[in-house]
Amino acid sequence: MALLIIPITCFGSTLVTSQPCQTPDDFVAATSPGHIMIGGLFAIHEKMLPSEDYPRRPEIQKCVGFEISIFLQTLAMIHSIEMINNSTLLSGVKLGYEIYDTCTEVTVAMAATLRFLSKRNCSREIVEFKCDYSSYMPRVKAVIGAGYSEITMAVSRMLNLQLMPQVSYESTAEILSDKIRFPSFLRTVPSDFYQTKAMAHLIQKSGWNWIGIIATDDDYGRLALNTFAVQTAANNVCIAFKEVLPAFLSDDTIEIRINETLEKIIAEAQVNVIVVFLRQFHVFNLFTKAIERNINKIWIASDNWSMATKITTIPNVKRIGKVVGFTFRRGNMSSFHSFLQNLHMFPRDNNKPLNEYAMLLSACAHVKDSDLSQCISSRSRGTLAYTANKDIERNFSLRNDFLWDYTEPGPVHSIQLAVLALGYAIRDLCQARDCQNPNAFQPWEQIRSKCSKECSPGQMKKTTRSQHICCYECVDCPENHYSNQTDMDHCLLCNNETHWAPVRSTRCFEKEVEYLNWNDSLAILLLALSLLGIILVLAIGIIFTRNLNTPIVKSSGGLLVCYVILLCHVLNFASTGFFIGEPQDFTCKTRQTVFGVSFTLCISCILMKSLKILLAFSFDPKLQNFLKCLYKPIPIIFTCTGIQVVICTIWLIFAAPAVEENVSLPRVIILECEEGSVLAFGTMLGYIAILAFICFIFAFKGRKLPEHYNEAKFITFGMLIYFIAWITFIPIYATTFGKYLPAVEIIVILISNYGILCCTFFPKCYIILCKQEANTKSAFLKMIYSYSSHTASSLAISHVSLDSTNSSITTTNPSSSGKSAAWQESKDLQAQAFAHICRENAISVPKILPRKRISSI
Repeated sequence: MALLIIPITCFGSTLVTSQPCQTPDDFVAATSPGHIMIGGLFAIHEKMLPSEDYPRRPEIQKCVGFEISIFLQTLAMIHSIEMINNSTLLSGVKLGYEIYDTCTEVTVAMAATLRFLSKRNCSREIVEFKCDYSSYMPRVKAVIGAGYSEITMAVSRMLNLQLMPQVSYESTAEILSDKIRFPSFLRTVPSDFYQTKAMAHLIQKSGWNWIGIIATDDDYGRLALNTFAVQTAANNVCIAFKEVLPAFLSDDTIEIRINETLEKIIAEAQVNVIVVFLRQFHVFNLFTKAIERNINKIWIASDNWSMATKITTIPNVKRIGKVVGFTFRRGNMSSFHSFLQNLHMFPRDNNKPLNEYAMLLSACAHVKDSDLSQCISSRSRGTLAYTANKDIERNFSLRNDFLWDYTEPGPVHSIQLAVLALGYAIRDLCQARDCQNPNAFQPWEQIRSKCSKECSPGQMKKTTRSQHICCYECVDCPENHYSNQTDMDHCLLCNNETHWAPVRSTRCFEKEVEYLNWNDSLAILLLALSLLGIILVLAIGIIFTRNLNTPIVKSSGGLLVCYVILLCHVLNFASTGFFIGEPQDFTCKTRQTVFGVSFTLCISCILMKSLKILLAFSFDPKLQNFLKCLYKPIPIIFTCTGIQVVICTIWLIFAAPAVEENVSLPRVIILECEEGSVLAFGTMLGYIAILAFICFIFAFKGRKLPEHYNEAKFITFGMLIYFIAWITFIPIYATTFGKYLPAVEIIVILISNYGILCCTFFPKCYIILCKQEANTKSAFLKMIYSYSSHTASSLAISHVSLDSTNSSITTTNPSSSGKSAAWQESKDLQAQAFAHICRENAISVPKILPRKRISSI
């Protein structure tokens, strides 16, 4: 195996003094020992002072411009590591750290990265060249940082060599999501794709379509600008100008470019909205000069500076206009606040930034809080000598709240997440290993380790009570939701109208279309019952045809009326077929119409029969005269049926039933007939019910007719069956849903149809087939005579009793003449009834028979 040893020499220092470092350890900004070491990269200083116009020697110069916000981020990493060490997450294992100041320079960051990659516990600071780094043990196990995408990309390309995990807390360049080019890069913030998309959406919704863009001339700025340009074009927003500023403050042209940019903004007077993808020090200088020139615009801020205290504390910053910013999620900061409150008690050994801050704070002791940040930044450009004295300690403790005011919650929370993510990864690796031994695992093994197990397709992430988004539980997608990728934040909703998904589904399934099919077992049973009913109707028709001239058939109204009623029953049974099978507009309109009209015709015919019976056996002269006027069979039947035809016609014209897809059920689409108008449907059924009720009243009054010919009694029973069936139908139909809803109406139609058919025709068929001796003229006349005599006697007694009461006669025995008169009147009425029945049944009565003879039979 080839082996190349690269010595690492440190040429510069981030110390408060400007002397070059003598050993590599002088290059470290802050360090703390531990079993497992974590590296950190932070731009604690804003730039590096060049010794000449351009570098002539390969040495790193002094860094100046102390950045309080970045210093706080360094403290956030230290605090998060201390929190893990003081918890039970890594029991018995201590995390250490090595933090380097990048000075906002790629070159310095690369030097720090070489130190990270150097071989651990080697007397010489060397990086070995190997063909396989799987067993290589570098100085640190992972790196947190850097903040800027430009620096992060350069560092990541070096760390990729050993697949050392790099977790960034602020680098948002979209290109870093490419796992082919940056396989070991991770981050706790979203990429710029989502930020630029949100910006474009905000601009489009606000009605702004003429904007300007200012970005840095580095990977972060150019990529953000290109991504945003695509997003704005998709939202019909035009870009008036694009200005690019040098990425680093060490560039001598930066002041010139800022002035040129301001001139461009002034020239483009129509542009009132400017999107800014810059670093904090760029925005500070830009806004400071813009305030001097009285430029007032709407500024859209990126996450880099939207919440920066350095920007909000610029004198007269409100004169710049309005700032609309985007920032990241913030977490619980109470623990970090307590840490800052007690920072003066924190050990400052091996922590150069903390020492520098203490001295800068002492140097600016006379400055009030509002100007303290500017004083610190200016003082850090000079040379400070560290002297430990009581004044420094006192100033440190008195200025505790100053740091908290400059704390940016978003980046601090992202750093906490980064440290916690590494902590959980190390915990998983150390469950079966002794991690007090630094050689227990290689850095690349952490890339496969997560705080939580990967959620498989069909599941989604559910964050636990912990504030860390890297730690979550995997829960199954609920019904009608799915996920088709691993570690999805949310399950996707299926189109409930056409698709469904079971619990823990990876895709949506198309809903099956259901209806009461012809091959359904219930449908077959109902069709069999309907067919049986039609067969019974045909059999009854044949029986009545073969016994056409018998009294039973004639007393039923004759063959024509029987045929009409039987035809209605056939249509009622046949109408059930329209309720089965795939609903069509034709079947939806036909089924209710056929049933409604045919059933109405049937009830109308039975109504006339009930009226005829009541007329024949009514002995009240006034009632009989009324019934004679009312009894017009054909007009009444046509009128009753015609009203139903009109109801159905209006229904079909204005609110016709139609096919409807019922998507309320989770897994199926029910294809059903929507009745169009509930009012029309109820009117149709209600009209039938009214006719049936009138028929029931008439039949009930004639229920005491002769036993073998008592059709009224059976009509009463038939109507009762009808009422029971349809009263039961209403609540069942209203509460039933699904493909078996049509079966409910079919069952009710069959019950009511069978009830009326059986009660109307079965007793007659029984007499015709089984009691033929009762189906003769002589038997009929004998029955009529017996019933008439009995009825007349009862009526006569009733009349005598009534006459006696009206005459106030105290005698209990009426005179023979009064009795004879009552008997005579009753016999006359009875004779009329008998004659009517005989005429209806075509029974020959001798014309020469006198009226008194008929009445005395």
